[in-house]
This record gives sequence, structure tokens and C-alpha cells, in this order.
Amino acid sequence: MSTTHEEVGLATQGGIPASNLTELIDAHLYMPFPFLSNAHAPEAAAGVDAWLRTCGLTDELGVEAMIAFTRPAELASCISPTVELDLLQIVANQIAYQFVFDDRAEEIGRRSPGRLLPMLSESIGILRDDARPSTPLGAALADLHRQVRERCTPAQAARWAWKSREYVHGLLYEAVAQAQPLPPPMGLTTSIRSLTAGVEPFHPLAEAAQPCDLSPEELHHPVVQRLSRLSADAAVWIPDLFSAVKEQRTGGVINLALAHQRALGCSLPAAVMPAIRQINGTIREFERLHDEIKPELSPAGIGYVDGMIGWIRGCYYWSRSVPRYADAALTSALL
Repeated sequence: MSTTHEEVGLATQGGIPASNLTELIDAHLYMPFPFLSNAHAPEAAAGVDAWLRTCGLTDELGVEAMIAFTRPAELASCISPTVELDLLQIVANQIAYQFVFDDRAEEIGRRSPGRLLPMLSESIGILRDDARPSTPLGAALADLHRQVRERCTPAQAARWAWKSREYVHGLLYEAVAQAQPLPPPMGLTTSIRSLTAGVEPFHPLAEAAQPCDLSPEELHHPVVQRLSRLSADAAVWIPDLFSAVKEQRTGGVINLALAHQRALGCSLPAAVMPAIRQINGTIREFERLHDEIKPELSPAGIGYVDGMIGWIRGCYYWSRSVPRYADAALTSALL
């Protein structure tokens, strides 16, 4: 599956020419983490459907179909293969919520970034001030916040809310970038993408999965903090490879592969290659730092970093099979 051969030229997979974008990605992406899934995935999927109905979100146009195409419980299962059902359900619910929220923000923000302000302000009020929601989307966030506070320690829940507010703000940055006459340069694209990824709000849930709290020294260790950033970047850049066709068709600009395409002025398959090299370098740095810090970590610290690994692994195996990104398998890999 993995290879270190990354020259732009004839795309191959195990010596056989790759016929589509998915095969091209599989041929060159470095993925050292094996596929794993949670045995409670079917219950979590049913739980997501019930929760979205209770919140009133599946009454809104397109949400039910979108959830069927994104399979949030499947992603949660790959990310968190060993957690108990109660925590897996929160992870799956949050993934489902963020897909609904992100798609809604993208739709509204493309018309005008200013039209996003009521939606984003409601979210910040709920996360910061425990404000009463006024929309079904706000009600879903308020209930998700309740679930987190009931399952996590106060410190973990506070970190969850803080990281979730960063994600909300990131969607406004994305809308502003989308509204500009010229797409943002590479550095700004990746900076915005790191906020809109919405991965780091899940790290406190990985804390909560451990048998005891991490020490402050572990949690705030510079290497652990760097691992958190590397995990979030790799986890969101991998789906960018598979979603690039979809994003290109709908006019999206905050996507790693599309940013490389703009910088190089080349075809999308050719742009995927430097994007893969960037991801491979990120994963290799993660591996190196993980090996370096692991002997110093407690069992809880090791489990916490394993949660970061789960995001890298999970986003790859989910992205390559989920219907949301099926266009990648239908796109020629000719460079």
C-alpha cells in the first residue's frame, strides 16, 4: 500500500499503472498505521441517526442524504477503535454535527461572509457562555456540549470548548478567503485549513478515554503539543486528496491539493503528488517524535497520543471508501 517512490511521472501501484486518483493516492501515500475499527460502530451509527432526529436536524433539507454519504459513525469507529460505546457515540455525534455545520457554513459563506455571523455568534455564545440556542443547529451543539461535560472532567470539557471555538472562527476565515477575487497563497490556505479541520476539539475526548488524567507536564510537553499539530494536519490533508475533485467542482479553495495545483499550474493528479509528499513528511515527523517521547509517557499519555494516531489512520481508511469522495475513484490518474 505504501511506497517511497514519489517522482511525478507514470503513476503506479505495485508496478501496475494507477488508473484513477484513488489508486494514485494509495500508491504513494505513506500510511504506517493499520486499519482498525470499533466493534460498537453499528450501535453508534444508529445512535447518530436518533440524535440528529431528536435535535431536528434531519428535518432540514439535504441533511439525511449528506449523513448517508459521509458515514460519521464509520469515521468515528476508525479513529477510536478501542473506546467504549458511550465515548464512541459522542465522537460520532460530534463528527456528524461538524459535517452539518461545515456544509451549512460553506453554503451561506459563499454568498456573503457576513451572513455567517448569526450562525457563528450563536455557536460561540453556547460554547463560551452556555447561552440558550435559537436554532436546531444551535440546539445540537448545546446538547453535544452537555454530553461532553457529563463524560469529561471540567478541565477536559473546557479544552474541548476552547478548541471548538477555534473551529467556529476558522469557518469565518474560510468564507472570507472564498469571497476574495484571488485564491489565498499556500501558507494562508494551510493556516485556514488547520482551523477548519475541526480535529483538535476531539483531543480532549482522547484524554477522557484514558484510565486516569494526564499530568500537566505531559499534556503541555512541547513534543506532545507538536504531535497534536502534526496529527491534525495529516488527518485533514489526507481527506483533501480524496475530496479535491468535489471541491474543485463546487469552487472550493481551502484544500491542500488544490493549493498545490494553483501554485504549480498543473493538472490535479500532478498536484496531488507534492501534496502527498507534504503529508508523508508530516507523518514521518510524527513517527519520529512519537518514538522519541514514548518512553517518557505514562500509560495515559501513550493512550492520548494513540488517539492522535487514530485520526491519521481513520481519515485515510474512511476517505478512500466513503461515498462523499467517490469522485476520486472516477477521475483519471494521468499526470
